[in-house]
Amino acid sequence: MAEVGDVLMSVLSTIRVPKPGDRVHKDECALSFSTPESEGGLYMCMNSFLGFGSQYVDRYHARTGQRAYLHITRTRKAKKEDDNNSGSGHPPKKKPTRLAIGIEGGFDVEQELYEEDVKVVILPDRQEVTSEDLATMPDVVRERVSLSMAGIMAADSVSHALQVQQWDGEVRQESRHAADLKQLDNGVKIPPSGWRCEVCDLQENIWMNLTDGKVMCGRRYFDGSGGNNHALLHFQQTGYPIAVKLGTITPDGGDVYSYDEDDMVLDAKLPEHLAHFGINMMTMEKTERTMTELEIAVNQRVGEWEVIQESGTTLRPLFGAGLTGMKNLGNSCYLNSVMQVLFTVPDFQNKYVSNIDKIIDEAPSDPTQDFKTQVAKLGYGLLSGEYSKPAPDPGDETGASEPRGDQIGIAPRMFKALVGRGHPEFSTNRQQDAEEFLMHFINMVERNCRSGSNPSEAFRFLVEERIVCQQSQKAKYTQRVDYIVQLPVLMDQATNTEELQEAERRREEGDSSAPTVRAQIPFTACMAALSEPEILTDFWSSAVQSKTTATKTTRFASFPDHLVIQIKKFTFGLDWVPKKLDVSIDVPDTLDLSALRATGQQPGEELLPEVAPPPLMTPDVEVKAPVLDDSTVSQLCEMGFPLEACRKAVYYTGNTGIDAAMNWIMGHMDDPDFAAPLVLPGCSSGTTPTESLSEEHLATIVSMGFSRDQATKALRATSNVLDRAVDWIFSHLDDLESMDVSEGGRSTAESEGGRDPPPGPRVKDGPGKYELFAFISHMGTSTMCGHYVCHIKKDQQWVIFNDQKVCASEKPPKDLGYLYFYRRVAE
Repeated sequence: MAEVGDVLMSVLSTIRVPKPGDRVHKDECALSFSTPESEGGLYMCMNSFLGFGSQYVDRYHARTGQRAYLHITRTRKAKKEDDNNSGSGHPPKKKPTRLAIGIEGGFDVEQELYEEDVKVVILPDRQEVTSEDLATMPDVVRERVSLSMAGIMAADSVSHALQVQQWDGEVRQESRHAADLKQLDNGVKIPPSGWRCEVCDLQENIWMNLTDGKVMCGRRYFDGSGGNNHALLHFQQTGYPIAVKLGTITPDGGDVYSYDEDDMVLDAKLPEHLAHFGINMMTMEKTERTMTELEIAVNQRVGEWEVIQESGTTLRPLFGAGLTGMKNLGNSCYLNSVMQVLFTVPDFQNKYVSNIDKIIDEAPSDPTQDFKTQVAKLGYGLLSGEYSKPAPDPGDETGASEPRGDQIGIAPRMFKALVGRGHPEFSTNRQQDAEEFLMHFINMVERNCRSGSNPSEAFRFLVEERIVCQQSQKAKYTQRVDYIVQLPVLMDQATNTEELQEAERRREEGDSSAPTVRAQIPFTACMAALSEPEILTDFWSSAVQSKTTATKTTRFASFPDHLVIQIKKFTFGLDWVPKKLDVSIDVPDTLDLSALRATGQQPGEELLPEVAPPPLMTPDVEVKAPVLDDSTVSQLCEMGFPLEACRKAVYYTGNTGIDAAMNWIMGHMDDPDFAAPLVLPGCSSGTTPTESLSEEHLATIVSMGFSRDQATKALRATSNVLDRAVDWIFSHLDDLESMDVSEGGRSTAESEGGRDPPPGPRVKDGPGKYELFAFISHMGTSTMCGHYVCHIKKDQQWVIFNDQKVCASEKPPKDLGYLYFYRRVAE
């Protein structure tokens, strides 16, 4: 074996010093979840700065020829008990006083202390070079290697740069109304205590409007507590924008809310505004909980959180294959829950985990940026059991204590960064809607499965919509693709109405001991609402050539292997503020949807003629851009709706105001072209035949079972935007019947036997009988906050996956779920 100094000299030209912009992966293996803390440590390529666990570094060396690696190993230091320690090895957690993560007073982010060992390793013989060895080597070797080592260790790792360590929910912006607020000289003076709502006499949650000094109660919370909305109603009637919560005022400030900006805000002139109504801020004392304290209390309250997390009982930790926990990277529980469930589905297991060796062998030079590689890495990490081990107890140096619920688990940093890249929400550390992430991920799978099996087909099904003109009794049939069944929540169908009314009455009377009663909704009522005919009052009938009434009935044209049901708990209140319905639904373990199978055109039934409605204006009239109320469009955009949807809402409601436009949006949110650009009658849309279309987009659509001609038509109709093109093609299947389509996107002339296959995407079909195997639950007041966990049935045992905690479930709260996953029952 050659001298290590000579070997190091021979590879010196491949050793680089990290420059600004270089991606340094020193915390996680590119192909597994090995870290410097794992057995064998992490090997950093000193040329590409990619990290590899001990099981993959030889494979990377054989493939690339790179020989020089920085070997990093870390061992956890024992935590010293401080004076406040309880003596049990678990220091008492401080109660959070700030709505924040990772900063003083906020929710704790556990910080580990490690001892680190670093040395250079030369493959394939694994010759080691320590810092002491470098001191004896030639200057050129010592300087180059030392600079590289120091640069790598000093560089921010990619995972650290992507992970925001702090989140502060108390950062507030100055209200745009505060500086020039007009206050009425109406002689109103507010006493320093003893406040009551001027409408209902409520004495808690009292707010004073800073324009006219009106004292009224605050909003009612989702669970029925809080106020009676009188301060909000006062704003809606007067337009006076900001109010301060009485009882939170101290010399340091107070809680100020802007109804117009719909957020907690700062008011730099608060002392002056309070003095106008006789309040001396410097003498005020805090008597009420601030909004931050109330929200922290909600995030810790017993009730929905305790039931869903089964925190009232001692749960038995589980370890092994398919029982691996996932670390929460900061509001990433929505991602953790969805991916745990997806890798219970055989289609995803077979696509990514069974083929992991082949996927890794075919991975590009930077596997951290490859979708297939990172999904396979995640799936293998969840199913293999390699990381399903008890997390070490910092207070137990002997390892003799019982295993805790927390696992070592896996931290899906690379996966989250990759699937969220470029997305305005999933690229952040904010909480997200699990259903939206599920659809986002399925969309990415569709795009990346251009050949071979497509696991998202497990959820894909066809919906048939039958519209019957009530005047002519002629029908129209259309089909569209869907992945999720959305069930409405009918609050008026609650079976415990009397209990709800009694609890509401006691709260209105100020009874603080009034229990929180959850509405109990029958699952059968939700299904009935889905299957009942919908009345269309403004339907243009081609049979009678005018608008008339029609009925629309929705049925399953195919039943998928796996059925996802979403309970639509999240809605808008009368003030358009998002809220969550606190309901209990008796979701069944088995489901038979056979009665909802579509039957197609009935014998003797006449179809509506394929005649387009008349244009709204004559062709000889020049079509000009519509004049839209920019302020209404802006208000809608600020609520988070797409710009084009807001423009259409204002246009189609004739600039009649925010309420009419909002009603239009709520009625059209499920339209396939909801966010598509506004196109006036007589105007052309989309690209012209001379414009070039993306070959990548064409290939993606063709891989879904459509022909190239159909893909071209869809892209040209949607300005070459892939997402819109996919929506368009799925919602225009009836328009494509004259075009050829077959498996793999070949034309019928190329398909075997020249048979005409049915138009549309590939879907799996079978009996409509299902059994429940998983559900995802949400705790909190809206999708933008709270926490997700999932329950999965493994070998006839329900298991709760709560981030890093994986335990046998004692009482799975199946009535409180948000997303339910069923699989077909084999007959």
